[in-house]
Amino acid sequence: MGDNLTRKIIAEHLLQGNMEPGEQIGLRVDQTLTQDATGTMAYLQFEAMDRDKVATDLSVSYVDHNTLQMGFRNSDDHRYLQSVAARYGLVFSPPGNGISHQLHLENFAKPGITLLGSDSHTPTGGGVGALAMGAGGLAVALALAGEAYTLPMPRVVRVYLTGQLRGWASAKDVILTLLARLTIKGGVGAVMEYTGPGVETLSVPERATITNMGAELGATTSIFPGDEQTRRFLGAVGREEDFTPLGPDPDARYDHELRLDLDTVEPMAAAPHMPDRGVPVRELDGLEVDQVILGSCTNSSYADLARAAGVLRGGRVHPGMDALLSPGSRQVLRLLEEDGMLGDFLDSGVRLLECVCGPCLGMGGSPVSGGVSLRTFNRNFQGRSGTADARVYLASSETAAQAALAGCFTDPSRWGEAPEKPRLPDYSRAGPSHFQYPPRDGSQVEVRRGPNIEPLPHFEPLPKRLALPVLLKTEDDITTDHILPGGPEVTALRSNVPAISEYVFQRVDPEFVARARNYGQGIIVGGENYGQGSSREHAALAPRYLGVRVVLAKSLARIHRANLINFGILPLIFQSKADYARLEQGENIGLASSDLVPGGAVELHLPDRGDRFQAVNDLSRQELDIVLAGGRLEYVRSKNA
Repeated sequence: MGDNLTRKIIAEHLLQGNMEPGEQIGLRVDQTLTQDATGTMAYLQFEAMDRDKVATDLSVSYVDHNTLQMGFRNSDDHRYLQSVAARYGLVFSPPGNGISHQLHLENFAKPGITLLGSDSHTPTGGGVGALAMGAGGLAVALALAGEAYTLPMPRVVRVYLTGQLRGWASAKDVILTLLARLTIKGGVGAVMEYTGPGVETLSVPERATITNMGAELGATTSIFPGDEQTRRFLGAVGREEDFTPLGPDPDARYDHELRLDLDTVEPMAAAPHMPDRGVPVRELDGLEVDQVILGSCTNSSYADLARAAGVLRGGRVHPGMDALLSPGSRQVLRLLEEDGMLGDFLDSGVRLLECVCGPCLGMGGSPVSGGVSLRTFNRNFQGRSGTADARVYLASSETAAQAALAGCFTDPSRWGEAPEKPRLPDYSRAGPSHFQYPPRDGSQVEVRRGPNIEPLPHFEPLPKRLALPVLLKTEDDITTDHILPGGPEVTALRSNVPAISEYVFQRVDPEFVARARNYGQGIIVGGENYGQGSSREHAALAPRYLGVRVVLAKSLARIHRANLINFGILPLIFQSKADYARLEQGENIGLASSDLVPGGAVELHLPDRGDRFQAVNDLSRQELDIVLAGGRLEYVRSKNA
């Protein structure tokens, strides 16, 4: 039998391991991207490796998350990122240039490459046939240094599409339908590879919306073929030379298959507070909406915003409605202006924000207390908007624009005839990009550090015997936003580990930090899918700084599990989930790390009860050695020494 597209790209980049599902593999990384909320720490880690230049074909440092520049911290960090890029050979994208995933799709991603990004929505690049994966900042720093990116060999799931989208149905509704069917854990350990006759009806911007939110399925990544739609898109952005036809063999084998008839897809919305709580928009008819926001890396392309502009044209935003817009890039904004659509937004009463992520991670745009906010974003976790009791819904640009006019959700059957899909614009009309390219020799460039940038903490190896109190017991589906929230106050401290650690579990248990400092070390007990959501490695780094040595959970999200390992926190899984119910906060748990073997059972002791139970680790030999060494940096240093 032939090979699927995913296995073809992996085989081309395989440096370590065997391509058997679950086996540890190492891949050569062609391109990397970082954003400012994760990039500062990634480059501090890269600098600690004492390399003279990045080893990748292309690496880009984007500033798109925290551009508010409140006080000196953000501005200083942006200057640090700019100087690091010039010193070590990266492209720099300054504040306001655009959202990293939209920009990378338009300017750099291409079929068949491997792309690693310190942001969980890096799989957006799968819309042009790139194997694009999100990871923690340390994994990206190692890739910059020429190290392989290691991960378990994923299963490959064939998502077979038939038919074509009808009426007001959009690509956002495709992924919301899949999320409702599969849940936020439905793609764990898998690559979602899209095939079938329905694929050729979807443009690259539509494909990118689907691959972007594949992260919400928990998937390693999602990918579409490099085909005529891909060639057409790359031609529109002036990069037709980057096109390579690439797809699965006709008789390709897959580990699993699911089917979706695009003819049956209807406008959907994800209800609070998870992206998989999908309901048809018609069932929400009449639900009052206080705020609408258009944009984010999911739905801020020219195509998305053109359809929203068409809905708003000649209308006025409902009185009392707060409507905001964040275009995906400066070039998208210019194209909207050139084609008269920016006026449609402004004349209707929509507020224009910067071309950045902004409200998606709580950087402004917070809704009113108890309000309903309808967003074209990818996540609606409780509190992520910056308003703890807000109810956030996710939907397409068309659905959001209709609600902005009506002041509520309305049944799509009353929207009238749907417009045709907008054509891909000629990006040469959009003016120049504002990327800053590095000098040929950056060895004399001074790296400029502000006072908020603290040295990396040094972590000790894992002791041979551990006696740990349970610092916190959490419920299922704890996100990295729960562990370490976003927003302007916290994100401004991303290069200062001691300072940012003061906010660990602030929204879950305000006493956690004081308790952790009092005990000095401890264990976290988690439920299912612990650590889902954003790739932010600070959600592992900051707890490790506070003394967390073990996370014991029913199951762990992929990127967070990798981040725990990278910072020397031992990830363990309950052998019997019934044992989760027995444990309480404050209880003491003992284990002998000297008895650990890769993939083996671990005996945990409950000395206060005179009892014991079993957990398992799913670590490879290398992963276990990293944890025992105190983390990935310590492991690399000792290996190099």
